[in-house]
Amino acid sequence: MVQGNTPIGQHGRMPKPPESTKSSLEQRLCVHARERWPNIELAVRHRAGFAYADAHLLNGEVLPLLRLRYGGSASHWGVALYRPSTGKYEDQVWFTGTPVEALDFAGGVLLIAADI
Repeated sequence: MVQGNTPIGQHGRMPKPPESTKSSLEQRLCVHARERWPNIELAVRHRAGFAYADAHLLNGEVLPLLRLRYGGSASHWGVALYRPSTGKYEDQVWFTGTPVEALDFAGGVLLIAADI
């Protein structure tokens, strides 16, 4: 489950996911993206307690989609959607769902806007 208003980082260091959690997350997101959007390749990269998902298009363009913030367990993630107008990620504190559901939401908003 994704928790949007987890106070991560407010009271100490942000937890960093173990390699097994990173690998599992990446596999779930990439498999889902291939099924849902066969004309993109999803790339997931990790930095500290964050996972970033980017859509790589056939023409070589890269569209950032979302940032997931690790909440201390494989089932707790905060979500931020990429805003092309600002070039920044915006936390979605209202969102409660899985990382795959977050990808569906981000893809639905950003890939449709990009006419993918």
